[in-house]
Amino acid sequence: MKNIGVIGLGAMGSGMARSLRRAGYKVHVCDARPAAVEAFVREGGVACASPAELAKACRTVVSVVVNAQQTEAVLFGPQGAAAAMAPGSVFVMCSTVDPNWSVALEGRLEALGLLYLDAPISGGAARAASGEITMMTAGRAGAYAACGEALEAMAAKVYRLGDRAGNGSKVKIINQLLAGVHIAAAAEAMALGLREGVNAEALYEVITHSAGNSWMFENRMAHVLKADYTPLSAVDIFVKDLGLVLDTARASKFPLPLASTAHQMFMQASTAGHAQEDDSAVIKIFPGIELPAAPAKG
Repeated sequence: MKNIGVIGLGAMGSGMARSLRRAGYKVHVCDARPAAVEAFVREGGVACASPAELAKACRTVVSVVVNAQQTEAVLFGPQGAAAAMAPGSVFVMCSTVDPNWSVALEGRLEALGLLYLDAPISGGAARAASGEITMMTAGRAGAYAACGEALEAMAAKVYRLGDRAGNGSKVKIINQLLAGVHIAAAAEAMALGLREGVNAEALYEVITHSAGNSWMFENRMAHVLKADYTPLSAVDIFVKDLGLVLDTARASKFPLPLASTAHQMFMQASTAGHAQEDDSAVIKIFPGIELPAAPAKG
């Protein structure tokens, strides 16, 4: 069995780790939450107390943490992975980050004799668990040679977007622009329907079989109908990701009116106390509507 490491066992990382186990890898894991590690160890994984301990055992390290700041801590913080990785090892970065930061990280790791793959992901928890996510990757040929089989074990689609870091992260933030705008638009549409007295279940049924449907409407408004705001992807994720989108566009003075509006909607939801709820909770910013209640238990 080949050793591989996964750092970050959230909704996506845990599914990716399980997909690697099914593919025959010996999966070493590390997470700030001991309970997440313990749960995976019960399934046959190997617990590591720190990124450094994991990196010593694995030539491929897959990082599935939230942002660039957490990735910095994984690599260069106390007990960080970078100093412990053997020369020629590959670090696969799956977070949504500023593309310029990703480009710089490739150079920093190459200076240490390490390979780097800019590899943001998309698809949600269910696809991560079934090994069917999408990976938007860019990096040196040596990085692909070192971890290509592992990528195929985690993803249904592995797009190779360039021979240097950067394009993976650029494509991911464009995806996030669309995802954020679609969620915001879906919430606005459902809110208008509720305000006008339309039955929420009927509205959902009609829209999901009509031209106005989107994947985000179908997926996220189902959460609203169930009044289930358990965070598979939290409001604050889109505060961050749409912020990255706008930062990128601002640098080249490129207008993004819809992304700007969606970002303000997520900001409003966050400051209203919904920061850690599911991103569908952006619907809670609309006044004068009665949202569906959770089904009665029992």
